[in-house]
Amino acid sequence: MKTIEYRLLRRAKACIWVVITGLAVSGLTAFPIESELIFLVKHSNGFPSVMQTWLHMVYTAVITTNRNYPYLSYGTDWLAFAHLMLAILFVGPLNNPVKNVWVIEFGMMACVLIFPLAFIAGSIRDIPVFWRMIDCSFGVFGIIPLLISHLTVRRLQYLHQQSI
Repeated sequence: MKTIEYRLLRRAKACIWVVITGLAVSGLTAFPIESELIFLVKHSNGFPSVMQTWLHMVYTAVITTNRNYPYLSYGTDWLAFAHLMLAILFVGPLNNPVKNVWVIEFGMMACVLIFPLAFIAGSIRDIPVFWRMIDCSFGVFGIIPLLISHLTVRRLQYLHQQSI
């Protein structure tokens, strides 16, 4: 029979794997943005017309920018790199969630801070509200496994203190 500590540790690690996977996928998909946009534009018939227009406009901007100013896409490369590095950061709590709970807390703060960034910078840069909501969804879906993991780690800490 597995102990409660073992089950809690497995739950925390499973949630951390979800976060690592999400960050890695986000990072890897930031590199081929032009190819992804053409796919979305070609398959956007089921989207509302305002979203179709937005995707086409963004695709045109990316194509034009990459053709005339390819060095600007270097910023997207750094965005991808940052996501991959954040995924690696979560290897610490994957190995020892109790010792590295601060990384989980850091991730939770990042998820919350997506909202002001999306609404402040999005407004300044004329990003449509529907797209800002999509950006905010990463904070919502990101904080769920982090919160579960955090609560689980706190319970592990409590059980450890009780056994001392």
